[in-house]
Amino acid sequence: MAGVGGWRLPAMVRLTLLWLAVCVACARGLYFHIGETEKRCFIEEIPDETMVIGNYRTQMWDKQKEVFLPSTPGLGMHVEVKDPDGKVVLSRQYGSEGRFTFTSHTPGDHQICLHSNSTRMALFAGGKLRVHLDIQVGEHANNYPEIAAKDKLTELQLRARQLLDQVEQIQKEQDYQRYREERFRLTSESTNQRVLWWSIAQTVILILTGIWQMRHLKSFFEAKKLV
Repeated sequence: MAGVGGWRLPAMVRLTLLWLAVCVACARGLYFHIGETEKRCFIEEIPDETMVIGNYRTQMWDKQKEVFLPSTPGLGMHVEVKDPDGKVVLSRQYGSEGRFTFTSHTPGDHQICLHSNSTRMALFAGGKLRVHLDIQVGEHANNYPEIAAKDKLTELQLRARQLLDQVEQIQKEQDYQRYREERFRLTSESTNQRVLWWSIAQTVILILTGIWQMRHLKSFFEAKKLV
């Protein structure tokens, strides 16, 4: 029902928009270039108890053909993931193409870093590498055809499973947003309290300075026998 001076979206529409936002936020596909000693890091905001899957493949720059070609099997990528507290969640060496998986246990910004083992690859030394990276978060990381084959689910059961996973992911996103709001509120309250105490300290300092100046002037006048 429309309110005075405005209107509200129906609950189903709002839920659909939120689900679309989650879908957009839960998939990342990109590529980037790195040199033989470069390390590239990315920041992902991830709710707690959420599975993350990253798929990557590398291409090596061919100077003669001036084109990126599939990398040799000997070229590897090291993947390191840290949680918001700086704790290492994943640190492992992979091949030129692969997949890494981890589950978050702390909500917040997770740092995902990749770098090559190019120092051991004379063929790549001084060259350039293109890395294609696709990061999937939450229910988008699930392989539903594989789940359906493993659990022998019908199409209707599989669809119900997908909807349940989507609702669970939306709930995790909402919990994370509440966590961020609470953290921001605590930070604001702490800042306001510090500002208040600083104002009180300034007032006390000004009062003490005034008292000292008055006593100093009184002593000066008494020494000069002006009072």
